[in-house]
Amino acid sequence: MGSILMTVRNSFLASKVPENLDAIVIGSGIGGLGVAVLLAKVGKRVLVLEQHDRAGGCCHTFSEKGYEFDVGIHYIGDLLEHKPFRCMVDQLTNGQLQWEPLDNPFDHVVLGPPENRRIYPIYSGTNRFPDELKKCFPGEGAAIDEYMRLIKKAGRGVWFLALLKLVPVPLAKFLVYTGLAGRLSSFFRMASHSVTEVVSELTENKDLRAVFSYSFGTYGNMPKDASFSMHSLLVCHYLTGAWYPKGGASEIAYHMIPIIEKAGGAVLVRAPVNRILFNDNKEAIGVSVMKGQEEVHVRAPMVISDAGIFNTYNQLLPKELQAMPAIQNQLGMMKHGEGGLSIFLGLTGTKEELGLKADNYWIFKENNIDELAETYMKGKREESVKNVPFVFVASPSAKDPTWEERSPGKSTLSLVSFAKYEWFEDWKNDKVTNRGAEYKNLKEILCDSILEVVTSVFPKITRDKVEYIDAGTPITNSHYIGCPKGEIYGADHGIARFSPECSATVRPRTPLKKLYLTGQDVFLCGFAGALAGALTCGSAILHRNLHLDAVAMANKTKPVNVKKLE
Repeated sequence: MGSILMTVRNSFLASKVPENLDAIVIGSGIGGLGVAVLLAKVGKRVLVLEQHDRAGGCCHTFSEKGYEFDVGIHYIGDLLEHKPFRCMVDQLTNGQLQWEPLDNPFDHVVLGPPENRRIYPIYSGTNRFPDELKKCFPGEGAAIDEYMRLIKKAGRGVWFLALLKLVPVPLAKFLVYTGLAGRLSSFFRMASHSVTEVVSELTENKDLRAVFSYSFGTYGNMPKDASFSMHSLLVCHYLTGAWYPKGGASEIAYHMIPIIEKAGGAVLVRAPVNRILFNDNKEAIGVSVMKGQEEVHVRAPMVISDAGIFNTYNQLLPKELQAMPAIQNQLGMMKHGEGGLSIFLGLTGTKEELGLKADNYWIFKENNIDELAETYMKGKREESVKNVPFVFVASPSAKDPTWEERSPGKSTLSLVSFAKYEWFEDWKNDKVTNRGAEYKNLKEILCDSILEVVTSVFPKITRDKVEYIDAGTPITNSHYIGCPKGEIYGADHGIARFSPECSATVRPRTPLKKLYLTGQDVFLCGFAGALAGALTCGSAILHRNLHLDAVAMANKTKPVNVKKLE
């Protein structure tokens, strides 16, 4: 653990900044670290700057009362060996990061109150997933088969999303405005249909509709607002299985940072960038870092932002550049995602004693998900926090085979839901560890109402087993991972995000020279989406399609170009 902390918590000092930098990356989420490693692999000297006290973004962990908590990595799909995604993850960690498969079923969908509770297991496996659903829903075979057909059809067309972001702008515009993007890509053809719209046409069975829609929490839009194409990618992502990083989420950054350092770069934390520096030609030439009350200027011929499109354009650009029509056009196409809510439980007892496994539970008060969500999000704060209608439950400690040797006799739960940023905004400027009695009371009500749900589903978890409990609200997210409205998945992933026009316009190459975007807002949310954002950004910078390189590595259709990829 000590060596991990030293690697991910190297604090900023001007004397630690390497000379002759090739690029500066703002933010150390997987999108920032990913593109930094890609550039390091071709010999570029990259400096990654992180405002938090540890690197990793949503991949970081923290410890309280002897418990280690994972803030954002709950499970990753598509990690079968020799598949493109796994090959790229192995490249970015030099094969040092090990993955532990989850149980199968890896998810459980829980619908209804305790007196009328239905639990549906979700299995991975291209055939097993639909076959097991048919056992739960006899007579719904045709609906399940059609759902699978549509899911695969939409998912297969995602390659065109990357293409639109990488081809020259005139060609991208031609593909968009002639309608060719929609005709050539099943992803874009189906992107304008909501999840609710599609599943409602497939079946009248409300439980099956809910099971078809349940994983909306992995991108943050309620089924009625979610693009069916986005949803399809998530379902396809887990068809081959689900995995968790062995040793916990902090292992991800721990195995990426040495690659950056070996090429002469560095990853420095406690380094809040307050603005990007430009010359008279509107070219990015470096950043300004706040060190106490002092500004430290760091120069480089290229700046890459993993801080998100809103932070980058609204906070880090000079006012006159913010006002550029091309910048405002991009901002007008995106909106903030919903705020994330996390609750962390430290429990006395082993996974066996507490009935915990390497799987996840998605718990809903009933099967009318859209109605529940709307009532909750539009309700008054004091009422809504007592009645959170859905919660994701996972045990990082049960998924990690090394946990028991590190923390014997202890277990953890990570609980995730959503909450309005506005409910907590009054306290956003207070000290993070002391936001006052009213805020603390609100969090206690939240924790208590969600704990009631958890103990009803996990009978071996009783309140006397809870040694630690705390909630991370949207303003907590803003403080630790720098998201302006507490959104854990970056810009909103609703239907508008996946129009061909928006997909072609918001790209790694910004309207400002030598300034690039990476991460979730460039491509998609989550670990895989942010990594795809890094690949897309790296492709734009290196003038080489790194997505195809990953496929080539997987298929072994041609020798790996050692200089380019290693």
